[in-house]
Amino acid sequence: MTLSIAIAGAAGRMGRALIRAASDDPRFEICGGTERREGQFFGADLGALAGLAPLFMTTSDAADHAAERADVWIDFTTPDATLHALDMLRGTSTRAAIVGTTGFTAEQEAQVAEHARRIAIVRSGNFSLGVNLLAALVEQAASKLGAGWDIEITEAHHRRKVDAPSGTALLLGEAAAHGRGKPLNELRLPPYDGATGARPEGKIGFSVIRGGGIVGEHDVRFAAEREVLTFSHQALDRAVFADGALAAALWAAEQPAGLYSMRDVLGL
Repeated sequence: MTLSIAIAGAAGRMGRALIRAASDDPRFEICGGTERREGQFFGADLGALAGLAPLFMTTSDAADHAAERADVWIDFTTPDATLHALDMLRGTSTRAAIVGTTGFTAEQEAQVAEHARRIAIVRSGNFSLGVNLLAALVEQAASKLGAGWDIEITEAHHRRKVDAPSGTALLLGEAAAHGRGKPLNELRLPPYDGATGARPEGKIGFSVIRGGGIVGEHDVRFAAEREVLTFSHQALDRAVFADGALAAALWAAEQPAGLYSMRDVLGL
């Protein structure tokens, strides 16, 4: 039995990666995709968008139309677009959503959680297996190393990324904060700029790099007076995120309504 999926933002970098990955996997059937009506890829064939043979299925500007036959909705777009799509899915039989969108406000996070009362939603700042294993290691290290170990998270992405820090950096920050038994908003330092004074003990700092076509690089440093421990991950191909999202889709399709993470998917 195949799982039918619909892909938001099918012409984007992640949308194309998802089309290629799903087309190569007999467990999936692509049944629709969306693009903005005013964009150049509205009405384009989904297969052609990904450099494949035509799928004889074109992009729509309506999530409910694209997901009419979909078991799972996969969305790596923008907060407003994702929330609008989740609203539109109320009129479909779609039973799960995979959300890789980043940059949600606290109010928007609450709206996603509300949607998770009726369908299964797997939401993550990063769908890479390696990153999620990294987060587990960061949490463990933070729980074992005292406040005398400063935590600094550095992330680098392509010049087109619009939110900062990245969703992955925040995911790692949440893991570190959880290891220290406090919410991230209590431990997060503001960006360093000007005469900031001495670094307060026990806090978590973030640094951001934007440039070129960097897919994604993340370092978490635990720095003490006499030694530094660094955890690092580098994404070499956007396909790793597509593979993780598809694994999450298979898992979510069998789950009851609720808000899940990749840790749930991987059993971490």
